[in-house]
Amino acid sequence: MTTSRRALLSGFLTVPLLPMVGRDALGQDDPLMPLTHACSDGDEPTLPREAGPFFKPNSPLKRDLYVDVPQAERISIAGYVLDDRCRPIPQSLVEIWHADENGEYDRRGFRLRGHQFTDAQGRWWFNTIVPALYRGRTRHFHFRVQRRDGDILTTQLFFPDEPGNKRDWIFDETLLMKINTVGDGRFARFDFIV
Repeated sequence: MTTSRRALLSGFLTVPLLPMVGRDALGQDDPLMPLTHACSDGDEPTLPREAGPFFKPNSPLKRDLYVDVPQAERISIAGYVLDDRCRPIPQSLVEIWHADENGEYDRRGFRLRGHQFTDAQGRWWFNTIVPALYRGRTRHFHFRVQRRDGDILTTQLFFPDEPGNKRDWIFDETLLMKINTVGDGRFARFDFIV
């Protein structure tokens, strides 16, 4: 049986957040997609990065972005919004925008743009597509994350093993997503610390 993005996302949504106590203490095996950031008290916040020229305010409340480009390779991206003591932050705003399958950004509408709020356990997820490369940049997603009444973190997340990562002046290894390739696309994880 082939693992799917839906199965990994379902698993992510049913497993409780355990970074504070550690899996070893509970006798659990390592999950298929572990937390992307080694979470410990006093963790450093996620690095900010510029929004770039293609940010648009007022994106729609939408988590299924792939319907804008149904023929492109799909990817589900999921994670937590955590504070610097690894506690989940519910009702945090998480916003995404990125290039399409041709390396273009929608400047007129809201194609491949959306936002949502984290659930009671601080989880967020988007179903979208793998963006194409465009001149001068490595493959990436743009994100804005804001805890309720807090400052806005604007950053970018990157794909591992991309040839352009080392040449991209915005790239930083701490902003790499953990990605699994599955039968129907890819599944990525990243936990924001704000």
